[in-house]
Amino acid sequence: MGDLLVRDVSEELKESLVARADRAGHSVSDEVKAILRQEVGEVPQAPDLDGMSALEALRSIMKADNAEEEAIYIEIMEEIEAERKRDFGRPFEDFE
Repeated sequence: MGDLLVRDVSEELKESLVARADRAGHSVSDEVKAILRQEVGEVPQAPDLDGMSALEALRSIMKADNAEEEAIYIEIMEEIEAERKRDFGRPFEDFE
């Protein structure tokens, strides 16, 4: 992978990028790469989901833009996990 150096970035733009990265829970570098991917149209590589929990997989796919979206994803996954646990160990219906 290559590096990219951007010169003469105003303090206002830099602060805006830092704030945006903080809201998204990303590093500034990761946030800038996400912006570039979106603007250039590059499709990010699919994450390797092997060994991930459902919540980890959902996070890697959905990449919430803010804490509110992250909370929604977590709530959804907690509901799915709770439902899965309720069904776990339940006897199979008689197939006859």
